[in-house]
Amino acid sequence: MDIRQLRCLVEIVDSGTFTDAAIELGISQAAVSRNLLALERELGVRLLHRTSRSLTPTAAGVRVLARARHILAELDELVSEATSGHTRLRVGHAWSAFGSHTREFQRRWAAEHPGIELQLIRTNTTTGGLAEGLCDLAVVRSHLDLRRFAHLLLTQEQRYCALPADDPLTRKRAITLDQVRQRTLIIDRRTGSTTADLWPEDARPAIEYTQDVDDWLAAISSGRCVGITPQATTTQYRRDGVVYRPLRDAPPVDVHLIWHREDPHPATQAAVGLLTKLYRESSNPTN
Repeated sequence: MDIRQLRCLVEIVDSGTFTDAAIELGISQAAVSRNLLALERELGVRLLHRTSRSLTPTAAGVRVLARARHILAELDELVSEATSGHTRLRVGHAWSAFGSHTREFQRRWAAEHPGIELQLIRTNTTTGGLAEGLCDLAVVRSHLDLRRFAHLLLTQEQRYCALPADDPLTRKRAITLDQVRQRTLIIDRRTGSTTADLWPEDARPAIEYTQDVDDWLAAISSGRCVGITPQATTTQYRRDGVVYRPLRDAPPVDVHLIWHREDPHPATQAAVGLLTKLYRESSNPTN
């Protein structure tokens, strides 16, 4: 059995005649007939009822036809996946992509690289989907062993505290880690950038855990918890009931772009160059 036989079966049924199937497939009518007979011989069942006026699948043919369509669709998807590397760039992230730079990155990429579709993919894994094969590049802010990947430090982001809108601390312009310690802190232990190590071991806040940014925001807006997050979250996840205030005494968060060392996406260096330029422009706005 081979793929040509399955394609012939599907095309015969879709076209309605052997002649039309041959035209669609670009082969002779005799070749269409040989492929169908070979498939029936291989399977040991008749697949089509053929008369001078009609052509319909047998009961076995209906079952085989359904499977054949599925197999051919999977193969077409495999080919598309293998050949789309030059026409699509997937950038993964767990939480906030590039924060306030996200929209400008998308716009400039579309203008400068119209032949390469940019896709931003949010996936809640430690590598932003890179290790799982879900993307070609990823932006990460979590604690990650970067030796596994090629990487670039894009910037360092200030940390902010996410507070319930009715929390008294929202009246302050900036708050401290010690003030946060009086609240229950919610942490995404899988992909978050916050750990209890921000405080001395004997002076840590009560902690709850989550594994998703939406659940994190819901816990905060309910008034049950507060959160600590990089600045990018404040621009990408504005939510009713959640107020962000800068942390005065917390260390910044490293923002890395990561990609595979071996066989990187052909557009990797173009993305690295554009992002480097965007972050440089934001740090030197007068240039």
